Amino acid sequence: MLKLYNTLTRRLDNFQPINPPHVGLYTCGPTVYGTAHLGNLRTYVFEDVLRRVLEFNRFAVKHVMNITDVGHLTSDADEGEDKIERAARALKRDAVTIARQYENEFFRDLERLNVRQPTTILRATETIALQLELIKRLQEKGFTYRTSDGLYFDTAKFPRYGQLSGQRVAEKMAGARVKVNPAKRQPTDFALWKFSPPGAKRQMEWSSPWGVGFPGWHVECSAMSMKELGEQFDLHTGGIDHISIHHENEIAQSEAATGKHPFVRYWLHGEFLILPGQRMGKSEGNMLTLDDVAKRGFHPWAFRYLILQTHFRSKLAFSWDALAAADQGLKRLWAFVDSIPEQPRIGCAEFEERFRQAVNNDLDTPQALAILHEMLRSDYPGRAKLQSLAVFDRVLGLGLTATAERPHLQPLDATTTERLSRLIAEREQARTDKNWSRADQLRHHINQLLEPHGRVLDDTSDGPSIRVR
Repeated sequence: MLKLYNTLTRRLDNFQPINPPHVGLYTCGPTVYGTAHLGNLRTYVFEDVLRRVLEFNRFAVKHVMNITDVGHLTSDADEGEDKIERAARALKRDAVTIARQYENEFFRDLERLNVRQPTTILRATETIALQLELIKRLQEKGFTYRTSDGLYFDTAKFPRYGQLSGQRVAEKMAGARVKVNPAKRQPTDFALWKFSPPGAKRQMEWSSPWGVGFPGWHVECSAMSMKELGEQFDLHTGGIDHISIHHENEIAQSEAATGKHPFVRYWLHGEFLILPGQRMGKSEGNMLTLDDVAKRGFHPWAFRYLILQTHFRSKLAFSWDALAAADQGLKRLWAFVDSIPEQPRIGCAEFEERFRQAVNNDLDTPQALAILHEMLRSDYPGRAKLQSLAVFDRVLGLGLTATAERPHLQPLDATTTERLSRLIAEREQARTDKNWSRADQLRHHINQLLEPHGRVLDDTSDGPSIRVR
């Protein structure tokens, strides 16, 4: 039985979909005003593992993701500028071009991390009619009120508001999480439709029954998910920073509109990736990207491997040393796979069962990796281990099969091989002559030559050897 920690119930729940074997999964997508940082990408790797575990358990998953290309303001108080329009102005380009550029970068990064593409992808700008329909339903049921700057949801009229975060309206003190907007009846009220500023024309705005403007950020997720997955569905995921506002608001507006409870049965949230002493984020000005990983000479899958070593509900402390260790560990796994020449037929059944139990226990990838390494140290033959690695990789996505589409090391060309042979022979002679200074100098030259090829020189009892870094 697959067990998942459900933010809504605050416990580990047995997973039972509404319509087995079909599963509806909605994951909050990016706001495409900038490059995704490593903390953002950690969340998408966790969601990819979730989907892989569901499919590992033979569920048929419909995975829906939104692209926020309008409506996400710079303040959680529904004030400030639209993040995409602000980026467009700063870069002196139109908002649509900016959004598409960063959307393409985002999906490029997911591909580089071996994250599977969602079944359905919807953009906020292309679902305005859906969002207007949802807002109209809320207005007809008396959940809205109008101010000078927009149409708002009245959280006081929804008694279950706060059920996800565990805080009721009365407990959410004004100004504790967001700056107070004096036009709101309660600080927790949120915008459904924002009016364009008087005397100004936004790049992205639409007509509505309430005036020209644009949708609030939260509306799109409810409108899109219910269109694709129904008014009640199985799984909704995101980062922990979405719990108290974005996801709380999704629940309120969805259940208020449909009268159905619960909107989503299982809510899963991933923890932050942190740097020493603080979280990583755009607003913190300390973001690292996947391109930064590549510039350091690491393959993106090393970052995926690093992510899997920490449970998704625990903070992941990022460092370059930790990434380097993950990079070396992953390459050792690849080297093992490539060292088994025969086609495997029978795996290591006991380890496969333990692996399944680990990932079915709230996606416990650190324990799953521990089981993997225990198997590699076992007395099972290499062919059996290779077969089990192929089973494990259906969840891990690390290229642990002989036929995997992973970044194999390119063979050394003839010119490089010839030069290496000459330098190694010269170094061996220097060692024989006990000219240690010259030997060290030559070792440095050899490793400089090997570094772009992901290899390093080792001295073994059988003489010099070139191995994968």
